[in-house]
Amino acid sequence: MQSFRTELENPIVARDIIDLEKKIRLFREGKVPDEKFRSLRLARGIYGQRQPGVQMVRIKLPYGKMTLQQWRRISDISDEYAIRNLHLTTRQDIQIHYVSLDRTPEMWSKLEQDGVTIREACGNTVRNITASDKAGIDPNEPFDVVPYADAAFRYFLRNPVCQDMGRKFKIAFSSSEADSAWSFMHDVGVIPKVREVNGVQVRGFKVMVGGGLGAQPALAYVAFEFLEEDRLIPYIENVLRVFDRYGERTSRNKARMKFLIQKIGIEEFERLVKEEYKAVKVKQVKVDTAVWDAPVLPAPGAVLPAYTIKDPKKYEAWKITNTFQQKQEGYYGAYVKVTLGDVSTNAARQMIDALANVIADDVRVTANQGLLFKYILPEHLPYVYSVLETVGFAEPGFDSIADITACPGTDTCNLGISSSTGIAEVLENIITEEFPDLIYNKDIKIKISGCMNSCGQHGIASIGFHGSSMKSGGKVLPALQVLLGGGILGDGLGRVADKVIKVPSKRGPDVLRSLLHDYEINGQENELFNDYYDRQGEKYFYALLKPLADLTNLQDLDFVDWGKAEDYATAIGVGECAGVVIDLVATLLYEAEEKLDLSAEAIANGAYADGIYHAYTSYIQGAKALLLGEGVSCNTQHGIMNDFEKHFVEAGKLATGGFKSQVLQINEHEPTESFARQYFDQAKVFYNEAQEYRQAAAVNA
Repeated sequence: MQSFRTELENPIVARDIIDLEKKIRLFREGKVPDEKFRSLRLARGIYGQRQPGVQMVRIKLPYGKMTLQQWRRISDISDEYAIRNLHLTTRQDIQIHYVSLDRTPEMWSKLEQDGVTIREACGNTVRNITASDKAGIDPNEPFDVVPYADAAFRYFLRNPVCQDMGRKFKIAFSSSEADSAWSFMHDVGVIPKVREVNGVQVRGFKVMVGGGLGAQPALAYVAFEFLEEDRLIPYIENVLRVFDRYGERTSRNKARMKFLIQKIGIEEFERLVKEEYKAVKVKQVKVDTAVWDAPVLPAPGAVLPAYTIKDPKKYEAWKITNTFQQKQEGYYGAYVKVTLGDVSTNAARQMIDALANVIADDVRVTANQGLLFKYILPEHLPYVYSVLETVGFAEPGFDSIADITACPGTDTCNLGISSSTGIAEVLENIITEEFPDLIYNKDIKIKISGCMNSCGQHGIASIGFHGSSMKSGGKVLPALQVLLGGGILGDGLGRVADKVIKVPSKRGPDVLRSLLHDYEINGQENELFNDYYDRQGEKYFYALLKPLADLTNLQDLDFVDWGKAEDYATAIGVGECAGVVIDLVATLLYEAEEKLDLSAEAIANGAYADGIYHAYTSYIQGAKALLLGEGVSCNTQHGIMNDFEKHFVEAGKLATGGFKSQVLQINEHEPTESFARQYFDQAKVFYNEAQEYRQAAAVNA
């Protein structure tokens, strides 16, 4: 691969990109093992696809926001490096597919020219921070949460405490008690609150902690009913520090924070979080909302080109289902329903060019894979619709039962078991053709994932499906696990859907028909779907759908997945690049040295807390290296400290005394310059001892 020069103004970003290029080159030369390279690559938003030799690149859009120029830039990048398509995700990101690994540094450099990053969009990091798409214009919000979400994004990006955790970490900001960002299913989720204290209105947040979906969903705990606004970010940092130190690292299936809380209990977890307060770099983070940049609004008196509306009846439905009055008087928001979250780059540019004069320069990707245009004058709504009609995105029914959320599934994902996109398209067609009035139903949500991991959020759907497989007569066929009864209750409360039955994938349409017809016939007047589900009970729905699980009458087509031509076979894609297996111990020691270099640099720049944390990580990586060299398996960071005490300190193999107490000084001191320098010096001494031990072991081997 050829080197390139980046002309970016931000030296930190430029160094990041150059470092990625360097690590790719070392990986190609077999000097970085596959596992370590994968971790580094994922933390830069680069994810191996199901298809060999190409990557999915996830573009990180905090709270889903992009300016029109950023949207154009992303579209141009997709044309040059990918396949002229933008995939909108449930975490308000944009993904592009089929990207060459060797071209990713150059691609990242071009994205950053318009302030767009891929840093920490994947991997064991703080993932994209999401927020209600209505935030800032929501008529029901106590205050705009976007400045706080933005501050959290900037605070944790490249923050040493969250660069190499056991698993990913997700944060969400809801705009009101409606909880449209689903605080209850996040590692940390918050809801804005206002309290009166001594006659003064004080801003704060209800804070939820320890939620998550995946194969084993868990509802979050209430950490605070009300936490003052300036204490929120320090609290999240403390949570991250505990998760980093005590979280599982060997078994990925048990490595999310919800499992740590289940293991040690919420009381012990809260105690550990409080222990960290002394060490955080700042005890309060005040977000100055007064200087928050308002979006650039369309200029008044815009001259519109001639236009026509081809389907006036559909336009009226679209106004009802896809638009709403903002809290700002005289303006409307307009949602765009995007089937499967896929927008061609040509359609994106058409929308940008045609709508620039009538929408705010602030487009939001929504958590159900759509778009939101803001600050539209009521007289401009017909024109906006006509533009969407021209480019094929004027369907009514946004966020209704007809607006199905689906992950990419077996199209591109390594983990996909059966098709999620194919069945989603079929189900949407059934609703629009057989149940057209349901485009107005925003109570029932259908969500589909290609596997149990819940990227399509099936675990909180009224009607959910996840990809699976079944066997019949020695052959394997694609299947769908049917889940019912999930959803939002509001103010931090939610429902996890029940697994009801598994059926062949080709019978998914009949599952939906059976459920909707039964609800139509037996549901009580104005009874919501989940209330109906609760009244009838899980066994009732199992009996209702059981005939569709019968495998005695299968047809040949049942063995072919949706959107496929050949017989189904369970397979995991091989999209990860191969690497030469080399000395992992040497690699860990190399990383420990890198962390020391970062520590020295941070201390020299006055970032004492960051320097201390880098030194802490160097301690851990060095100890892990020596333990692995002795055949001792390593799990949590806390476990590494205990094991090192046992196998090295108590065994007299290393002169270092009180290793664990030495390392844990990190949360016993304020992050002052004097302590930072002392801690760094101690970590450097330990690193040198570790290197000497390793070299002596190699000589004696």
